[in-house]
Amino acid sequence: MTRILYRILAAAVLLLAAAGAHAQPWPNKPIRIIVPVATGGIADYYSRLIGPKLTEIWGQPVLVENRAGGGGNIGGDAVAKAPADGYTLMMGFPGPNLVNQFLFKSMPYSPARDLVPIIMVSEADGLLAVHPSVPINSIADLLAQARANPGKLTYSSGGVGTASHLAGELFKSMANVDIVHVPYKGNSPAVTDLIGGQVQMSFATLTTIVPHVRSGKLRGIAVTGNQRSAATPELPTIAEAGVPGFAVNNWIGLFAPAGTPDDIVRRLNAEVTKIMQAPEVAARMVQQGERFTPNSPEDFNRFLRAESQKWEKVIRDAGLKAE
Repeated sequence: MTRILYRILAAAVLLLAAAGAHAQPWPNKPIRIIVPVATGGIADYYSRLIGPKLTEIWGQPVLVENRAGGGGNIGGDAVAKAPADGYTLMMGFPGPNLVNQFLFKSMPYSPARDLVPIIMVSEADGLLAVHPSVPINSIADLLAQARANPGKLTYSSGGVGTASHLAGELFKSMANVDIVHVPYKGNSPAVTDLIGGQVQMSFATLTTIVPHVRSGKLRGIAVTGNQRSAATPELPTIAEAGVPGFAVNNWIGLFAPAGTPDDIVRRLNAEVTKIMQAPEVAARMVQQGERFTPNSPEDFNRFLRAESQKWEKVIRDAGLKAE
C-alpha cells in the first residue's frame, strides 16, 4: 500500500512540474525570425530593427536567421514546419507568402494553410521610371507609345515573379498594351541596364530608383501604389494618371506557424505596432518611400486574400512559371 501511495505522489509531483513548466510565461527562451532571403533588403532590415527592440522588451534574445533559396520557399518551409509555440517567426513578403504558390509547379507548404499572419510591417512604394532618351513623360504618353508600337517597349525586372515583374504584367493586362519583359537576376542589374539604356523602363521599388531620378539619370513617371508617396509627392499614381484601379505595393510582414496561440500572435502584433510607430522609425520610412499602417492579424489576412485572388489571375492569364 505504501509503495502504491508513493507512486501516486511521485506521479502527482511530475504532473505538477510539467504543468508549471507549461505555465511559464512566453517568451522564456530565444526567438528566431527567419528571413527567407540573403542579408540585405527590406525584409532583412526590418527583422534586424525589430529583433533587438523585442529583446529589450522581453529580456529574451530575438535572433535573425537568413535562409535563402527557392525564391523564399526554403525559409518559408522551415517556418511552416516549425513548432507552433511562438519561438519561430518569419519575416515574409509576396514571393514565399503569396505568389510562389501560383508560379511553382509544387510547393513544400501552403502559405494560407501553414502560416498565420501577425502584422504587416511595411508597404514600399514602387515607381515607374524611364530612360531619359525615351519620349515618355506621363502615363498618357506611355499608353500612346505602347499602342502605336506593340512589342517594342521593354521593361526590366528583378526576375520572374518579383514585384517589379508582376507590376508590369498587371499594367499590361489593365491597360491592354504589349510591352516586353526583360528579367534580370536581381533589382540592381535591372536598374543598371535601365540607366544604360538597354531597356526603356522599369517598375522598380522607390528606394532603389529615386536616387537615379533625382540625379537625372532616369525620369520618374508615376508611383505604383494606391496613394501618392511622401517621398515623391509631385508624381501621380498610375491609377490617377490613366489606369484606374491599378495598385501594386511591395510589402513585408511577420508570420508564425499555423496553430500558434492567439494570445502570442496578438502580443507580437501589439509590440511590433509600438516599434513601428516610434518617431525615428516613422521618419526613416517616409524618407525611403515606405509606410506603416496599424493593422490587426485579421486586417492582414483580409489583405492577403484579396492580393491572392488578384495575383493568381494575373499569373495564370500571363502563363508565368518560376525559372
